[in-house]
Amino acid sequence: MHVRTLAGHLAAAALMSLPLLSGEAVAVDPPGDTAGTPAAARVLTYDAGGSAEFRSAVDRGAEIWNESVEGAQLRPVQAGQRADIRVVADDGWPRALPTSLGKGTVWIGRQAVNEGYDTVRISSHELGHILGLPDRKPGPCSSLMSGSSAGVPCTNPYPNAAEKAEVEDNFAGAAGSPSPVAGAARGLLVD
Repeated sequence: MHVRTLAGHLAAAALMSLPLLSGEAVAVDPPGDTAGTPAAARVLTYDAGGSAEFRSAVDRGAEIWNESVEGAQLRPVQAGQRADIRVVADDGWPRALPTSLGKGTVWIGRQAVNEGYDTVRISSHELGHILGLPDRKPGPCSSLMSGSSAGVPCTNPYPNAAEKAEVEDNFAGAAGSPSPVAGAARGLLVD
């Protein structure tokens, strides 16, 4: 009985390896649900339940990062799960408190919104801190991390090439456990 089972397994293995030996390309589907997420991406969940009127801006900020980088992907937290990132609205100035790379709290402050700053830019900027980016002030509107120093007329919510590259570097091989936040992004970051 064991000989027949062993022979069957060996025959199956030989049949599966024939295309490899003949030089034919073989497509192999990766295990698990990886649809829409690059293999090396670290999935970070966010809870925007406390973001009040800024919920759509938070979701758009997350989408912008998902379109911009492959090393980290932001997804809304599922019911019953603990989020990596908590996003809340308050009456203060926008700020972020990264606790480790890809984890922390973001406040979408109404003070900046009331002064005319763009809510999607604020959201994308503050999420950038959670992804390990520091403020770069003063700076031009083309730099997302220039934050409020670019002025009220600036509505650019997209990271520039250098900011994208820095996030990719931060998350290179980071599909596993979280690592400390980059040195320049430790502590409360008030834009």
